[in-house]
Amino acid sequence: MKNILLLSILLNTILLSQELKITADSFSADEMKGFSVFTGHVNIIKENDELNASKVTIYTDEKNQPKKIIAVGDVAFKIETETKAKYEGVANKVIYLPQEKEYRFYKNVHLKQINEKKEIQGDEVILNTNDGKAYAKGLTKEPVIMIFNIEDKEEK
Repeated sequence: MKNILLLSILLNTILLSQELKITADSFSADEMKGFSVFTGHVNIIKENDELNASKVTIYTDEKNQPKKIIAVGDVAFKIETETKAKYEGVANKVIYLPQEKEYRFYKNVHLKQINEKKEIQGDEVILNTNDGKAYAKGLTKEPVIMIFNIEDKEEK
């Protein structure tokens, strides 16, 4: 019952009062340490954003507000920024910082901007959802790969 109450409080307050739906095979929490762990087929939906992973850990502050969300294991996601740019992709690990509205993707990152037909592949990619800016770093032995789809227009 205590876990259900904590989960209800967490879900009602998380991500600045936006509705957040989390489904998972299992859930555990430590209220004193300020974290909740969801494991097994984790699916998180917040407005137009969706994240799927094997394990998600949500860290909260003393007011039960989320300060960090970490997703690991077969992470796949869809994100819409404040500027309405739409992204989807995969990574080995994703960290979301709600106060900064920033996603940090790590290892084997493949990020596609759907409405602009751009792709970024690298070892570390940071996406700020306020302004839609993305930053990327490559592996030590491989560069960042950026792919643009350029349409040729016929002259008339």
